[in-house]
Amino acid sequence: MSKTRRVLIGIGGGIAAYKMAEVISTLFQSGVEVRAILTEGARKFITPLTIATLSRHQAYTDSLFWEATHHRPLHIELGEWAEVFAIAPLTANTLGKLAHGLADNLLTNTVLASRCPVLLAPAMNTEMWAAQSVQRNWQLLLTDPRYHHIGPGSGLLACDRVGTGRMAEPSEIIPSIYSLLHTGGKEDLAGKRVLISTGGTREHLDPVRFIGNPATGKMGLALAIAARDRGAKVTLVHAPITSAIPTRIQAIATVSAAEMREAILTHFAQADLIVMAAAVADVKPAAYCPEKLPKKSLPNALPLVAVPDILAELGQLKQPHQKLIGFAAQTGDIVKPALQKLKDKKLNAIAANPIDLPNVGFGSDRNQAILLDDRGGEKIIEPCSKLQLAHYLFDFILD
Repeated sequence: MSKTRRVLIGIGGGIAAYKMAEVISTLFQSGVEVRAILTEGARKFITPLTIATLSRHQAYTDSLFWEATHHRPLHIELGEWAEVFAIAPLTANTLGKLAHGLADNLLTNTVLASRCPVLLAPAMNTEMWAAQSVQRNWQLLLTDPRYHHIGPGSGLLACDRVGTGRMAEPSEIIPSIYSLLHTGGKEDLAGKRVLISTGGTREHLDPVRFIGNPATGKMGLALAIAARDRGAKVTLVHAPITSAIPTRIQAIATVSAAEMREAILTHFAQADLIVMAAAVADVKPAAYCPEKLPKKSLPNALPLVAVPDILAELGQLKQPHQKLIGFAAQTGDIVKPALQKLKDKKLNAIAANPIDLPNVGFGSDRNQAILLDDRGGEKIIEPCSKLQLAHYLFDFILD
């Protein structure tokens, strides 16, 4: 993180509490200051010693809450201290209390004493989650703009049932916390449809050989998470990627540039904001063989043909209410070719990012860029996580 941020973790009484060890450890290692509250139920699944060791700070429990060992009430101090409050696992019991403004322990008192955004990660048995009373409480709670949520997901539960109720994984919870730290809970893309492309397309010569590139799709996935967490309805058109698709994102898998073009054009007219982060092929083999070519049959010179330029086509189709953003991965001078691409393809903005510097670009978890727009605006983004860059890009576009 660019500066020390403050995250309060509330851990409820469920078997998924063990996952919060990874969340707390990862946040701390990224430079975030972490405090944690454990309910009495949580202490049966994970110990205060574990949490204190990982956060490098005392874990707070109800026994401390009722002791007069603080100069000010503990729930007031913690509530004022937190920039983001993440409650995971959120049990049916705590959900019901929050929905009706009840406060009978340190965690629920601190929620009422705070004003920061609250991230909820529910976890419970499928039948409990589907219960009418629980769903009524859930919908009531989400009418409060303070509350944001991730999950629950579906899968094998601790009760041996397969169904909805599984708590989101740390890999999903952590980016949502970072998003809330950046936005403060503001959903400035609410009501907008955002179309994003990502990954590197593959142009096959035969079933096992193709022309491709090193793109992993991480930048586009970060853009999708950032847009979702800012309230947008997100459609992600992706070439082959190895990372899991984030929840609450419509994903469309493609392989070739032609497949990606077809998927993007299908959803383009409905989109308000289009961010083309995919590394799309420029050329493809002139002929495709449906069977694997023997090594001796491979041509010494491979005839190539051009692939349709998706971004240029979108620039021609773009309507006045739509914003089209591109990426320009470059070596050497990154600004001049990006400005030319911005003009030629009728973009509203472009992110010029270097791929010849260490620890940024293809395959990395970090990136850096110079953001440029069609009005002459420019913003330099120093090396940061790809999720941070995604948020900086949306800030730039919405400014």
